Amino acid sequence: MNNYPTRRGILQYGAALAALGAPGLARAQSPVRLSYWHHFASQSEQKGLRRLTEMFRAKYPNISMAIETIPNAEYLTKVTASVVANSRPDTCMVAAERFADMYAMKALLDLSPEVAKWDRKADFKPSAWKGAERDGKPFGVPAYSFVNWMYYRKDFFEEAGLSGPPDTMQEFLEVCIKLTNPAKNRYGFGMRGGGGGHQYLMDLLIAYGSPIVSDGKPAIDRAKAIEAVRFFSDLYTKYKVVPPSAPNDSFRQIMEGFKTGQTAIIWHHTGSLAELTAALKPNQIGTTLRPKGPVLRAARVDNLYNGVSNDRNREAAWNWVSFWAEPDPAIALLEETGYFPASFKVAQDPRITGNPLYKPAIETLSFGQNAIDTPGVEAWGQNQMFPEFQKILVGSSTVEDAVDAMMRSLDKTLS
Repeated sequence: MNNYPTRRGILQYGAALAALGAPGLARAQSPVRLSYWHHFASQSEQKGLRRLTEMFRAKYPNISMAIETIPNAEYLTKVTASVVANSRPDTCMVAAERFADMYAMKALLDLSPEVAKWDRKADFKPSAWKGAERDGKPFGVPAYSFVNWMYYRKDFFEEAGLSGPPDTMQEFLEVCIKLTNPAKNRYGFGMRGGGGGHQYLMDLLIAYGSPIVSDGKPAIDRAKAIEAVRFFSDLYTKYKVVPPSAPNDSFRQIMEGFKTGQTAIIWHHTGSLAELTAALKPNQIGTTLRPKGPVLRAARVDNLYNGVSNDRNREAAWNWVSFWAEPDPAIALLEETGYFPASFKVAQDPRITGNPLYKPAIETLSFGQNAIDTPGVEAWGQNQMFPEFQKILVGSSTVEDAVDAMMRSLDKTLS
């Protein structure tokens, strides 16, 4: 970040505070350069982070931030390398699905001493800490919540004579078929068949009744997994209701496809609401629950956390990770990105309860599932499970062979 206070300016500021007997003297006397790793990708996320950084700088003028953006697909690899090389950052972003791996490699510090004294601890429900907690000890502070749901183009639904969004997977398929017109380069669904798509496939297995792990052990039900994988891959291979580029489409591609009108439905989470509502008119965008599978309606509700990785600037690091949970920063991030505050007190803000677009997200909070916290499962989903699914899309594997390979690799991962 640019325009940090100079050392001379900081010392002058500290002297002025000393003359006034100001309580902020301790912050002004000890300049700190604090590093932070994150995997924000979208423009709205980057804008939200800049706004938070500016607010933090105003409150803690002695702390300058060295912020590094790491691509989501490379994040865990980068953290692993920093642990091996003993070059951890001061602070870092901790996705719930990565916590088990980061904890196992000792990439995070126990924040129990700080949290025990924190006057905002009670602002969070006990469940909010679970995604970054071991043996009752917190290794991350909840920053905000991901609530998975579905976006749909209201204008396309109206054109097609559809009264509303689909509620079940079968209805979802029927709607996608009706909305697809390749001659107009329009498709029913923007499938994330590239980077990051593994999470959708894992959710589908659960929706079709197959667990992935149970008590830390492999638990995939082969028949139900085949049913789920076949449904998802058929959208591309059989029904062709997704763009031809789907096997390579990641976050940015599905966002652009939805905004430009190439696709009528996408699955993502509340964090993309700000970007999409900025690009589309109110009569073009709607939000709704994820379709219900044969067994249950699977949708993740995960908190994202900020953790401390290094003891060298611990006090300043705690100031940064706890700052995100304060009301003003949390609402600022909501305004820029659409991310739900992790604090239940902040989530009662009328800017959330008064927005009808958030109604499905609020409903999802009552049934959503947390990410699997077994070490190795997230990496397996990304690097082993999903490549097998992609083989189906490009015609180099069958559904049955792909599921068998997924199960073998999971067994090996958890053994």
